[in-house]
Amino acid sequence: MKPFIYDLSLEQIQDWIKEQGEAAFRAGQIFDWLYVKRVSSFEEMTNLPKSVREKLNDGFRFVTLTEIAKFESKDGTVKFLFGLHDNHAIETVIMRHNYGNSVCVTTQVGCRIGCTFCASTLGGLKRNLTPGEIVAQVVQAQKILDPENERVSSIVIMGSGEPFENYDATMGFLRTMIHPKGLNIGARHITVSTSGIVPSMIKFADENTQINLAISIHAPNDTLRSKLMPVNRRFPFVDVINACKYYIEKTGRRITFEYALIGGVNDRPEHAEELGEVLKDMLCHVNLIPVNYVPERNYVRTPRDDIFEFQRVLQKKNVNVTIRREQGHDIAAACGQLRAKHMETTTG
Repeated sequence: MKPFIYDLSLEQIQDWIKEQGEAAFRAGQIFDWLYVKRVSSFEEMTNLPKSVREKLNDGFRFVTLTEIAKFESKDGTVKFLFGLHDNHAIETVIMRHNYGNSVCVTTQVGCRIGCTFCASTLGGLKRNLTPGEIVAQVVQAQKILDPENERVSSIVIMGSGEPFENYDATMGFLRTMIHPKGLNIGARHITVSTSGIVPSMIKFADENTQINLAISIHAPNDTLRSKLMPVNRRFPFVDVINACKYYIEKTGRRITFEYALIGGVNDRPEHAEELGEVLKDMLCHVNLIPVNYVPERNYVRTPRDDIFEFQRVLQKKNVNVTIRREQGHDIAAACGQLRAKHMETTTG
């Protein structure tokens, strides 16, 4: 099958143009049509010679994201279930904040990490997305915002899948997002979240970008983390923390720890005490997330008072901590929930 045009960086488009024997400036025109004018076909690239458009059409294709479902929350969050060319489905979420519009993108169809509180892993991993399939989610979101004269101001790679198990595609996507001739989204307005794939964390630190890094931690020790996150058996807690320290030392940037609070499982004061001891001297921020109810997982939410107590314990350890404001709770906006429902329907 032909590759997606969104798979290519500007440099790769420049190389392709050179191979075709065309004028070098054509690459910039193509990039502009893709990310500034945001066209949906090569025929719309009207300042290109017909011969170049035909070569593009012969060599590449656009990503087709078919809208299967769309749900809008009372808080303005919009969740899409998009169909791909091979009948797989992915989720993309637009979140509206008072500081701008954020898009949550997916990097894999499904997930193999196996976190016991997450709907994304139901059904396992089907395949990786290409860079272009990740790019297309943001372009589609921007097209939705265009009539309102608004723009995508930030991106979180926190949708379904483990981005650091699809590292090259994720990095290709990120480079296109921050390119000044592309969507030109500031690196500091992008966050990539990982469950703790240590070799990729080290590699990402060595990229030395300004892109934010978040780690799904969810427990203060190996025993509990392995029960909640089987990936901990591959990359133990101590190794994840050491990789975090390496990232901080290498980049000078603060790291974020995502901690999903699960009633009676990892939300007791003693868990907070233990976590505080691990993190108290690190340049970090803890984001407490009241767990979303997933019927297949049978976990319950931590009571409100217990959430605040957990926060207080960490603060006493001088750990910077906030409680995530929930968005899209009424439309199953947590990762994988909408796709899981769709899978139930399509598989009978």
